[in-house]
Amino acid sequence: MNGPEREAPRYQESGVSLESGMESVRRIRERVRTTFGPRVESEIGSFAGFFSYPEPGSTRLLVSSMDGVGTKLRVAAMADRWEGVGYDIVSHCVNDILVHGARPLFFLDYIGAGRLDPAVVDRLVSGMVEACRQARCALVGGETAEMPGMYAPSELDLVGCIVGDVARAEVIDGRAIAPGDRLLGLASDGLHTNGYSLARKILFDEARLSVHDPFPGLDSTVGDLLLKRHRMYLPILDGALGRLPLRAMAHITGGGITDNLPRVFPAGMRARIDRGSWSVPPLFEGIARIGRVGEEEMLRVFNMGIGMILIVPRESEGDWMEYIARQGERAARLGLVERGKGGVVWQ
Repeated sequence: MNGPEREAPRYQESGVSLESGMESVRRIRERVRTTFGPRVESEIGSFAGFFSYPEPGSTRLLVSSMDGVGTKLRVAAMADRWEGVGYDIVSHCVNDILVHGARPLFFLDYIGAGRLDPAVVDRLVSGMVEACRQARCALVGGETAEMPGMYAPSELDLVGCIVGDVARAEVIDGRAIAPGDRLLGLASDGLHTNGYSLARKILFDEARLSVHDPFPGLDSTVGDLLLKRHRMYLPILDGALGRLPLRAMAHITGGGITDNLPRVFPAGMRARIDRGSWSVPPLFEGIARIGRVGEEEMLRVFNMGIGMILIVPRESEGDWMEYIARQGERAARLGLVERGKGGVVWQ
């Protein structure tokens, strides 16, 4: 994973500024809060929004989130493989409400294009349907928009919105996180839906590879590796929610572990993570090597092989490890929670 750090951040060179995204959230937070009524029970910056329904203080909460697939769509277009990104958008949204203990109720999609290709739309929706069935979630509607002049003829965008619910007594919000809690990492399958602007710049623009070429040093093609699906963690965790003690979860998306894990921490807490506690998949090591991306930036742009982190009480770590093993999965013991500022301390 190590390589000589370049003077300018590679992600910024690819046209994406993580700092601009965070500054945008900071600027709009107070304006958005003016729309809140007594039934809104979340803050801007959470993985999902909470809404008490039908009345303030109700025993159940609606939990909603919205996201996009990003420039992974460019790779899907290069390879003419659309079902996977349809699955991705549902899976990403399911994971974002899952971190708060919610199970999905229904999903809606938006497909915008310069020129709508009915065959491509059908393949996208086919992937969404597969994911919705896996999540036991209804695909209740959506929007397809053909907008020449807004999108190039060959371009499209894909966005999803999900609504789920959770009993108030079972909400997972991180408030009970305490020093000594353990961090358990569940593996990702590739890049999921983040970091593609940088990956495309390195692999396609600089290394001059195509989606059909073998990835350097690996047996799989570039397209096969980049189009691995965004993993859905609900089937793995569903049987433990409300049964095993769980302080919080973090879905590792844009910003990597470095930026996503602190989103669930109460003030005065931070994570201490051992870099050697899991094996970084060769795909990420290859991107770092080929693109000469430093370790710190890789950890902030990509998930680096960890797609979901569970924060559990120290005394429950063994029970969680046993449960996850029964699901046919392995959890990495990443580190622990301690008092302090700074979000994540890498060691």
